Amino acid sequence: MIKAYAAFEPKGALKPFEYDPGELKPHEVEIDVHYCGICHSDLSVIDSEWGASHYPVVAGHEVVGKISQIGSSVKKLKAGQVVGLGWHAGYCNECSLCDAGDNNLCANAQATIVGHFGGFADKVRAASNSVVPIPDGIDLESAGPLFCGGVTVFNPLVQFGIKPTDKVAVIGIGGLGHMAVKFLNAWGCDVTAFTSHESKKKEALGLGAHHTLNSRDVIEIKSAAGRFDFIISTVNVKLDWNLYLSTLSPKGRLHFVGATLEPLDLGVFGLIGAQRSVSGSPVGSPATIAQMLDFAKLHQIKPEIEKFKFADINKALDRVRSGEARYRVVLCR
Repeated sequence: MIKAYAAFEPKGALKPFEYDPGELKPHEVEIDVHYCGICHSDLSVIDSEWGASHYPVVAGHEVVGKISQIGSSVKKLKAGQVVGLGWHAGYCNECSLCDAGDNNLCANAQATIVGHFGGFADKVRAASNSVVPIPDGIDLESAGPLFCGGVTVFNPLVQFGIKPTDKVAVIGIGGLGHMAVKFLNAWGCDVTAFTSHESKKKEALGLGAHHTLNSRDVIEIKSAAGRFDFIISTVNVKLDWNLYLSTLSPKGRLHFVGATLEPLDLGVFGLIGAQRSVSGSPVGSPATIAQMLDFAKLHQIKPEIEKFKFADINKALDRVRSGEARYRVVLCR
């Protein structure tokens, strides 16, 4: 039996829950969960904000632990290996996207916490090709958030060929944004942090930003007209996107990884005149996660975390809901 913490209704407190996972499938591994980050997406699934939740929900998709069992057809992993598991616990392995290594875009990928029991548990199972070994030298306590939030902000750097000479900006210095600042600084970019919190300006500079701008101050934003080659938005609130578009240089890109739920109100002439682009992306593929881990090890990058015991999971969730965490919450065994 696997012992977990589950939500039985939207916005309900998590309660102890046990389930029998059955026989381990040939392509699966079972992981003893040592650490698990809490992502805002966990709250969205627990609260059924996206309408795709099936109760009981066992959330948790920023898993770090050791493999305790391997299926009979698993060749590239072994028992006792330290690994991580992110948003996906499996892929179809048959579509053109999987064939091309873009597993994260597979339409039939298995989410770790939707229709599947996740990492708020003592063990979790997943397809072996969705599990990524963690190299020696990575701090394991803080590694969990890299597997969702970290790769979400790292993936666009790879996909869009961000250059070390680029001037980049990050909107929102929170769970995602603080990791984006760290990665972009190590990438070699000139980094500006947009934040509406006065207290976060100094923190952003400490994380690696070279400049800060008030994300609610129209005059400050206008002063950056035409400055940025790339802007990554990590927030889930509506902003004046046309104003931000004006801060892009010709051929610049405004990229969304934060799930703002309101439609984007964009004037097309702001795109056409300077050949600007607007785009979005999800988490990265296992190959990109592995690349990110190597980069994080090389540059000693790790998320800023607050630690809670698994037994205090509801307090940990409340901390994430408050928006006051600095900057990611991690459950520790």
